[in-house]
Amino acid sequence: MRTVAVVAGVVASGLAGVRWLRVAQREHYLPGSVSRFAARWWLLGVNKILAAAVGVGLLSSTRSSLAAGVACGAMAVGPFGLSLRGRTARLAWTRRLRTLAAVWAVLTVAAVAAGVLVGTGPTVALAVAAFTPVLVDAALAVTSPLERRLAGPYVQRATKRLGQVRPTVVAITGSYGKTTTKGYVAHLLSATRSVVATPASFNNRAGLARAVNENLTPGTEVFVAEMGTYGPGEIADLCSWCPPEVAVITAIGPVHLERMRTEETIATAKAEILDRARVAVLNVDHPLLAALADRREAAGQKVLRCSGVAGTRADVTVIHGEVFVHGRVVGRIGGEDAQATNVACAVAVAVELGVPGSVIADGLTTLPAARNRLSVSTGASGATVIDDTYNANPAGAASALATLTRHSSPERLRVVVTPGMVELGPLQHAENARFAEAAAAVASHLVVVGHTNRRALLEGAAAGPAQVVPVETRDQAVAWVREHVGEGDAVLYENDLPDHYA
Repeated sequence: MRTVAVVAGVVASGLAGVRWLRVAQREHYLPGSVSRFAARWWLLGVNKILAAAVGVGLLSSTRSSLAAGVACGAMAVGPFGLSLRGRTARLAWTRRLRTLAAVWAVLTVAAVAAGVLVGTGPTVALAVAAFTPVLVDAALAVTSPLERRLAGPYVQRATKRLGQVRPTVVAITGSYGKTTTKGYVAHLLSATRSVVATPASFNNRAGLARAVNENLTPGTEVFVAEMGTYGPGEIADLCSWCPPEVAVITAIGPVHLERMRTEETIATAKAEILDRARVAVLNVDHPLLAALADRREAAGQKVLRCSGVAGTRADVTVIHGEVFVHGRVVGRIGGEDAQATNVACAVAVAVELGVPGSVIADGLTTLPAARNRLSVSTGASGATVIDDTYNANPAGAASALATLTRHSSPERLRVVVTPGMVELGPLQHAENARFAEAAAAVASHLVVVGHTNRRALLEGAAAGPAQVVPVETRDQAVAWVREHVGEGDAVLYENDLPDHYA
């Protein structure tokens, strides 16, 4: 019976491991992320009962094999809602995941074997299964240095390629607006220069190296590099081998506050992008960036200030669609949905790199829309569809509601579909409640997806007249929209979360 209990524990570990390895992959292999998600899932609804069964089984495992077996079963099937393979965030057995899985398996087998040797095999096997997320995080901590070493040759190749091609590097970071601004910069420069921009969100060490190695060719004059960070030191590392001539910070906001705790820490981490740059382009509408602009200028760095607010001391300002450079109008944005400060930062880069004003003016009329970021189209039903599923910050959410209002009639259905915003740390509940209150004031229906932010969204929506429709998954939300929304109506899909979120 003891052998059966040990085998059951190992099987439960294997099934749990597949679940939590998928979470590790989706969370960019960050140590600690798996345990954080595990706590959320096991404390959700009926999963609390499963968690209690696991706890009772663990405490009773030395006396009752049945209790241990029940606990193993609970871990094998739970937490409910977190599937093995995933629907929207499928498990991909990449080389990195296989390495992580091997290290986790070694830790698991070693712990169980040690338990068997000292005569506590069933209890240890059950404990190992119960703490699979912790073991996956331990495996992440073990493999992180290895992965950095394995990426070294690719970074060296990218460094050599940059030295051979010698493009002007424009580096862009920010809590949000990075990808959109990158597209604007590439668009405004491409009329007069040969430009390569990093694809999609290839903004970490491995992604940036891959973008250089696969896309940077002889004759490229400007390389536009998006740079992201989950903590201090990451952007400094990127700039050490991909040093920018012009560095842009688009915004500072509570995105990633869960990891970096304060906006001051976020600003400091983002400011690393300026250290090797000749020119700093900063959105001074945020007070932390306005102060940073003053400090950098006082230290002798050239600073171009950008703003979307009238009356701000800025070199480039965008007000009601008109673009001003040093107080003079250079053009007008073709459309109403572009974020003013993103445009201002892109124009500042173009001006600094010598793009003529007439070329900038022409480019402003055809600014590209970033995929899944305030993309407006007409659906098969004739309804207006606003796709903002890649947006996850309070400022962008407010802009999306303004876009919904512009593209719809109050006499028709206005629907907002959202799971809310994540990674906002201690501000997450309040920010989601505030967004739901604003959405409920302008929308006829608020479709709340999932459980991650449900309580906050329901709390905020209670203050407005909108009808609230809670659903479990995005597929259910889409089905509801197809059933109820038709020609003349409008729907905003605001943010989307992969299915490893509850």
